[in-house]
Amino acid sequence: MKRREFVKLSGLGMSASLLPTGLMAGRQISVEDLMNPGMDVAGKKRLADIALNAAKSKGATYADVRIARYLRQYLFTREKKVQNLVNSESYGIGIRVIANGTWGFAATNEMTPESIARCAEEAVDMAKANAEIQLEPVVLAPQKGVGEQTWKTPIQKNAFEIPVKEKIDLLMDVNGAALKNGASFVTSNIFFVNEQKYFASTDGSYIDQDIHRMWPTFTVSAISKQTGRFKSRDALSAPIGMGYEYLSDNPAEKIVIPNGPTVYRYAYNMIEDATAAALQAKEKLTAKSVPAGKYDMILDPSNLGLTIHESVGHPLELDRVLGYEANLAGTSFATLEKLQSKSFQYGSKIVNLRADKVQPNTMGRVGYDDEGVPGKQWDLVKNGILVNFQATRDQVHYLGENESQGCSFAESWDSVQFQRMPNVSLQPGPDKYSIHNMIKDTEKGIYILGRGSSSIDQQRYNFQFSGQLFYEIKDGAIVGMLDDVAYQSNTQEFWNSCARICDKDDYRLFGTFFDGKGQPGQASAVSHGCPTTRFNGVNVINTGRKI
Repeated sequence: MKRREFVKLSGLGMSASLLPTGLMAGRQISVEDLMNPGMDVAGKKRLADIALNAAKSKGATYADVRIARYLRQYLFTREKKVQNLVNSESYGIGIRVIANGTWGFAATNEMTPESIARCAEEAVDMAKANAEIQLEPVVLAPQKGVGEQTWKTPIQKNAFEIPVKEKIDLLMDVNGAALKNGASFVTSNIFFVNEQKYFASTDGSYIDQDIHRMWPTFTVSAISKQTGRFKSRDALSAPIGMGYEYLSDNPAEKIVIPNGPTVYRYAYNMIEDATAAALQAKEKLTAKSVPAGKYDMILDPSNLGLTIHESVGHPLELDRVLGYEANLAGTSFATLEKLQSKSFQYGSKIVNLRADKVQPNTMGRVGYDDEGVPGKQWDLVKNGILVNFQATRDQVHYLGENESQGCSFAESWDSVQFQRMPNVSLQPGPDKYSIHNMIKDTEKGIYILGRGSSSIDQQRYNFQFSGQLFYEIKDGAIVGMLDDVAYQSNTQEFWNSCARICDKDDYRLFGTFFDGKGQPGQASAVSHGCPTTRFNGVNVINTGRKI
């Protein structure tokens, strides 16, 4: 094999290996097939009843059914070329039962009455086999059936109805804007997901949901011809639970920072951001390397969202707390004893962190979770005190509660549902206070935007985070760009250093499309909202060249 052929093939393999498993799942379909409405609700109900009846006749005391169709479209470009366009569909049924006090699960994509009945019987057989080694029976919190219900992500424009040419033209314009303004390289892509999920259970629920998510993003790189060094800047967009209307240039949905960047709320101008990214990537090449030390950190939601995810979302998952994820994802420093004390100071008194399955535009928003539990909100940290965790129907009895918090999710019809993170967000400050006020009130600080490298231990306690853009603040003003910045802390120390939070007008979303967990691994999508927030006296290290 010639070297050029080897590089080309190995590059394709690397591109595929970097994609989460769910991206490659399902069969490849045409663009037109994305608009196929699929099976009607009445047909899904007939199949669900076949599964429920077969499971009960075999001895199940509880059963639930998920008939799910997953549609995905991914567009990838680099500079002036389209690299790939993927349209995929995955469709099948997953059946979960309790028999002899034990869970059993089976799935199939053979959507015939005979195959579905057989699949339900296999789930019961598996439960009975598992019961031989089960130490204690499943304790399932009661959930009243909700009858026949429907729920749909409120969108204005279905992304799958937008012509592919229009989407490709947008990405080409994004790349062109970056190259025109000094970028050496640029990649851009958009991810679209539509989950059509039908849930039925022996509790008496028949729920049809139509869920939409999208993520437009890019990476711009600039290279210095003099030194050969390069710097990159990723998009400041948020993955979001909206339709194609998110890709708007609505000026009311952006905030301009003096001597700093432009940030976006619930509309995103991708071309404008790519233009700024090219200029900022070039500026990073000559930015001052940060002197290590203590700084007041002003964290934009595009940066703080990841810290919330890792230092709040994950450690407050009850299955981690109980040790169920120890083999892969780890455990948690936030033990049951800390919750039971009712006095564990997770953060300062202004810190209020809330779990939320109903917040508009978030990726974790649903009408009902994958156990048929209605979406809801609840406090995790109230006035700085740890007050709750995230749990499912078979976990809440460990908290002394008898109602699920609705945190059940499965990546696919052939994956068993388990506890997954809801949207976890920092609540805005009660008083009128903008990012402009915050910068003005800071004497020695660093303003950080965008998601960078991160590291956190298996108990979600000691951590280090970086970012995309770093601005030095002196005496109440941004004085220039910094580089090589990362902040270090531990979860309790960090949240107790929280000194000021902007108001609701600055509240914005961050998120991850591919949050991995479990064995076999599953990915979920979740959002984290917050305003710009200041943390005082945080340790900053220099990650790059000597100063």
